[in-house]
Amino acid sequence: MLDILFIVLGKIVITVSKLFNLGSGSTWPGHIALSYNKNFIRNLLSKNKNLKIILIAGTNGKTTTGKLIRTILEKNNRKVLQNEEGANLLNGIASSFIKYADISGKIRCNYAIFEIDENTFPLILENINPEIIILLNLFRDQLDRYGEVNIVSNKWQSALKKIKPNVSLILNSDDPKIAYLGNKIKNKVEYFGVKGTEQSIDHASDSTYCPKCGNKLSYKSITFSHLGDWTCTSCGLEKPKPDIESFDGYPLPGLYNRYNTHAAILTAKTLGVPTDKIAKALKDFKPAFGRQEIIKYKGKKIQIFLSKNPASFNQSLATINDLKAKNLLVILNDRIPDGRDVSWIWDIDFENNLKNFKSITVSGDRVYDMALRLKYAGKNSLMSNEILSDAIQDSIDHIPENETLYILPTYSAMLDLRKILTGKAIL
Repeated sequence: MLDILFIVLGKIVITVSKLFNLGSGSTWPGHIALSYNKNFIRNLLSKNKNLKIILIAGTNGKTTTGKLIRTILEKNNRKVLQNEEGANLLNGIASSFIKYADISGKIRCNYAIFEIDENTFPLILENINPEIIILLNLFRDQLDRYGEVNIVSNKWQSALKKIKPNVSLILNSDDPKIAYLGNKIKNKVEYFGVKGTEQSIDHASDSTYCPKCGNKLSYKSITFSHLGDWTCTSCGLEKPKPDIESFDGYPLPGLYNRYNTHAAILTAKTLGVPTDKIAKALKDFKPAFGRQEIIKYKGKKIQIFLSKNPASFNQSLATINDLKAKNLLVILNDRIPDGRDVSWIWDIDFENNLKNFKSITVSGDRVYDMALRLKYAGKNSLMSNEILSDAIQDSIDHIPENETLYILPTYSAMLDLRKILTGKAIL
């Protein structure tokens, strides 16, 4: 009876939040429910035993991968719920259940797709028994909160020892620490990868040592950062053979999105969706908010590339260069979702990725840190503005009608940016 009260109260919070444009109510309903009943999620799932749950963890690509899977499933007549706003802590998952449940607690969906926070992954596994776990990658991100990637991977390894034998794992074979998680587990494991072309390791690579013996890894080829065709010449550990490494017709540009696409395809196949139906579904894919999303603003075209750590920033720069970008706005914040320490911006390869831009503007809470970083990269002629709305206006004023303004924001900056561009809050 008490859980029903939390569902009703949560739905009221969601409605009020949306009505007054306070956000989407993606955290508070679950926070309230879990504060009074720590077993709220378990109780709800006991009433919905046919609901199959897919968990997605990793530093980069969770939201896009989740939406790719959702698109495939919905285009093939499955009903899906998702924490699409990106609220990836336990309260966000509880809020998603509240949003989709009726007042009796029944959820009339076939699948639930949840992107989950790296640190919260073990806790979530204590509350949820998933059908599939997808582990995408591990890069340095918010070091003041997560610590180094070794700390996160060790937590994940301990958590995976406790999962039930019927849980399937989808792992990135190109990431040594992710691939190694499948080594000593009895569950069904499938791997995705991408064919590498580069021969030299990026200076900002995060995990180039063997996860088994600790010696330096050897690479035959690299995609980016520490991802590639790796082997340990000391203990013999090597990259597992991927079950998927290429695909015709990627729905989004960027090498990093090939990983997301392959993870989604492998998941859909595991769930029994035929390859031809997967390909057809992906033709209609629309990017998630802030992830290559295109917005028209005051007659100008803006495309947003969430860039929240060195690996994602470098890939965003590489992708927009491939798209012949000429106009760039970089927004750097240092709030809790971004990490307070912004020293990571010195690991971004601006030196080799800013050669073709006509105009560059910087903004955000740490605008002058970013301006200094770009000055050392050789960019003296740039605009800076602490006020984000003014920085956006300055940027679009300087571009012709037929050109695009590419914006690379950190996470909280992306939320601020979209609220200005669309007039709506996300969280």
